[in-house]
Amino acid sequence: MCHAAQAALKPAARARRALCPTDMQDVHVVLHSNCATAHHSMMADAWSLPAYSQARTALQVVRVQANVSTGAESFQIPNAPDLIPDGAWKKVEGGVCAAKGFKATGVYAALRAAGKKADLSLIVADDPAVAAGCFTKNVMCAAPVLYCKEVLERKQKVKAVLTNAGQANAATGDQGYEDAVNCATITAASLGVTPDDVLLMSTGVIGRRMKMEAFVKAIPELPKSLGDSAEDAHRAAVAITTTDLVSKEAALQVTIGGKQVHIGGMCKGSGMIHPNMATMLGVVTCDADVEPEVWRGMLRRACDASFNAITVDGDTSTNDTVIGLASGKSGAPLITDEASADASTLEAALTALLQGLAKSIAWDGEGATCLMEIEVTGAADDADARTVAKSVAGSSLAKSAIFGHDPNWGRIAAAAGYSGVQFDQNDLAVRLGSMQLMEAGQPLAFDAKAASTYLKETCAKHGTVNIFVSVGKGSGKGMAWGCDLSYDYVKINAEYTT
Repeated sequence: MCHAAQAALKPAARARRALCPTDMQDVHVVLHSNCATAHHSMMADAWSLPAYSQARTALQVVRVQANVSTGAESFQIPNAPDLIPDGAWKKVEGGVCAAKGFKATGVYAALRAAGKKADLSLIVADDPAVAAGCFTKNVMCAAPVLYCKEVLERKQKVKAVLTNAGQANAATGDQGYEDAVNCATITAASLGVTPDDVLLMSTGVIGRRMKMEAFVKAIPELPKSLGDSAEDAHRAAVAITTTDLVSKEAALQVTIGGKQVHIGGMCKGSGMIHPNMATMLGVVTCDADVEPEVWRGMLRRACDASFNAITVDGDTSTNDTVIGLASGKSGAPLITDEASADASTLEAALTALLQGLAKSIAWDGEGATCLMEIEVTGAADDADARTVAKSVAGSSLAKSAIFGHDPNWGRIAAAAGYSGVQFDQNDLAVRLGSMQLMEAGQPLAFDAKAASTYLKETCAKHGTVNIFVSVGKGSGKGMAWGCDLSYDYVKINAEYTT
């Protein structure tokens, strides 16, 4: 829990809104604070909901036309390349709808500052799904992060995940938390469930309140376009993007207990990416049958090896969230032991999926011309190796050198040295692509022109620059991913709100 941020919220603002399901078709919900009752009117009929002592919000409902669209013009960005590692799994289509028991949609709801790009996404499980979450460690965590943590502390299963792009609903105080709860309440009412069945994610500008008038018009329209096709999953994936130039989604199939199990995922992120959870958001759906604590452990470890191993700019977002939902609809046997063969098979596939999605975020880093993949070996343990790799991936000097096609490998060595991991510098080895630059702590003669050409040609095709570092003779190994640092990164972020 983000204690500093939570303490600043009034207890009443954190109260659950337990509202009865209502028919929310063609309605506009106007929110009022400090009310004891909720009134609903539709056409000529009107009736009242019971008052709840802990709820400060009432809903007054009147007919209005929502500004929602699923037109093709709102989804016109390409897909990220396939960056999932090979393994004992099969890559399949379908994104978050590949797993049985899930539907998805994405719409344009006029939540962004400009343009017609889709900006509101909803994923719904047919039946309550086992839920897990990994969240930012930023003390200034956003209202939806606080909300999700509170729900997952009380519940093991949820029904839906609502995501908006345009406003992060971070650093918005008490009102921001009330806005989050109101969005969950309206979503729940439109689905016929309770607010605690809904999780929330937001992305966009920090410090700006959500466009609640647009939200409350659009949310009740979302269930109308829910579907379980690959196209529905794609619309959901596009609707959560911000400065992303590509949508990021993938799905895998594995065999567990003789049954085909599917894992699908989508994520967003391009800037404000730094491992500490990576602004990045992600949703994973799975149709395996998994005990809640086992599923939560799997997601946490998979995030450590993927989203927590990427960096674009060294800034840790206020909103980083990955939600994992498991429906149990595959028919495979229940997984109760994380050390079992079935659990290992599922976790390996989950990790591979998240690594592919995480790499697509780094590949799509703001202004990036390449993906940087850093592999570290010889550390005392895997955690140390990953720390060194993340240090290299996050070095602004190393990233700038890659962008300039300058094989200045000393910056890589320096970043390994300040990682905080202790090693003997006489054990350090550095390789760029196939070119060995340092061995046993000693610089080696190398063809600088050929090394520069390697960087230039890789960046020209937006490929992957491979960097290998060895820090000793230990068994620890780890990887991290980043991107180069270009002029365009500064241009994009210098004018982000203007």
